[in-house]
Amino acid sequence: MHSEWRGNFDGHDYPVSGDPNSDMRSYTKVNDHTLKFAGKKNGQVVSSGTIVIAPDGKTRTVTSWGMNGRKKTKSVAVYDKVK
Repeated sequence: MHSEWRGNFDGHDYPVSGDPNSDMRSYTKVNDHTLKFAGKKNGQVVSSGTIVIAPDGKTRTVTSWGMNGRKKTKSVAVYDKVK
């Protein structure tokens, strides 16, 4: 899947394209290492989570929650920085 989003990290909803599960997305800067995000479909929150960059900048952890039918799911992905 390839989705595109263009907006600001101000907590406001901005359109997203290429994602069949959401039509709006928002990001909020919590601090220098953390962002919160939410995805919406038809005005309803369908996913949310946090993105945390380690203080040394070497890893990024994305924790997300979403709905799979009627079941709430949680996903955690850890990314290493490539030199």
